[in-house]
Amino acid sequence: MIDTILHILVPIAIFTFIAAFTLFAVYAERKIAGFVQDRLGPMETGKYGSLQTIADILKLLQKELITPTLADTILFRIAPIIIFVAVFTGFAVIPWAKDFIPANTHTGLFFIMAIISIDALGILMAGWGSNNKYSLLGSMRAIAQMVSYEIPVGLSLITVVMLTQTLNLNEIAIGQGILTNGSIKFLGFWEVNEIGGIFAWNIFQAPHLIVTYIIFFIATLAECNRAPFDIPEAESELVGGFHTEYGGIQFAFIFLAEYAMMFLVAMLGVVLFLGGWNTPLPNIGAVRLADWTTGLAWGIFWTLTKSLFIVGVQMWIRWTLPRLRADQLMSLCWKVLTPLAFVCMAISAIWRILIIA
Repeated sequence: MIDTILHILVPIAIFTFIAAFTLFAVYAERKIAGFVQDRLGPMETGKYGSLQTIADILKLLQKELITPTLADTILFRIAPIIIFVAVFTGFAVIPWAKDFIPANTHTGLFFIMAIISIDALGILMAGWGSNNKYSLLGSMRAIAQMVSYEIPVGLSLITVVMLTQTLNLNEIAIGQGILTNGSIKFLGFWEVNEIGGIFAWNIFQAPHLIVTYIIFFIATLAECNRAPFDIPEAESELVGGFHTEYGGIQFAFIFLAEYAMMFLVAMLGVVLFLGGWNTPLPNIGAVRLADWTTGLAWGIFWTLTKSLFIVGVQMWIRWTLPRLRADQLMSLCWKVLTPLAFVCMAISAIWRILIIA
């Protein structure tokens, strides 16, 4: 009975978090955009414009659902649901704190890669089902981009797995702090099991993992269709990309999926490279900062703080860098990120044999 209740409550809690995060993130992005462009951003609705996103979502919920006359009705209507559910399901295997995880599975990392790939299918359905040339072009661009950038993302994940020897995200996070039973060496040489903190994070356990995380960050930015990789939604060329014909609650689902994807990839990067729920504060002699800031509540706090920081960087980049051309985008993937990711993977194999083993 308790298991049944949990199976109902956990998805509701995840959906509630995604909805609340999206409301906050849209407001934060508008404020960050205002700051970057030397203006105020939303100011009228609520104090400092804090109620603007709530007003927007209420407006979306009240809009009429319009299906284009010549659209493929079935594909058009289920595409937003598939796009959202693919991203929503990915949160099932991400740990928020030690053993505080919706589904603690030994193939968590593989599950995330598999389930997120379905997102591309939903985008193609949206573009094709709309029977609109702008939507179709946008969806085809999105598919080409997402399929291409999944390669450096996958290679980055393999690079980490070769060192951690597990696909379980909970175990990967445990291996980056004072609670681990294994050996942690800063840059492969300095034992930091007792010290913990930022020195124990995966990104500092081997020098090439710093490069790997940069590759992962850039590639996941493209996976999210975020600027400067927002060619599929280039409003100057394609009106609105694959979601041109969508409005009301259908557009809201696509919007939720985009921001949920931003947080999901940020959180995945935090778990794999930036210590997960482990504290950045080290133990320094008698001052046991790592011991004092480790636990369930602290774990959730550190996971949220790190992930929100990465989301903030994603927003900062959007309002700083210009959009890439399609050829530049593909060249970056196939000529720069993919070869670099292969090199990092090879270094991981050598590092595992010569340094860790």
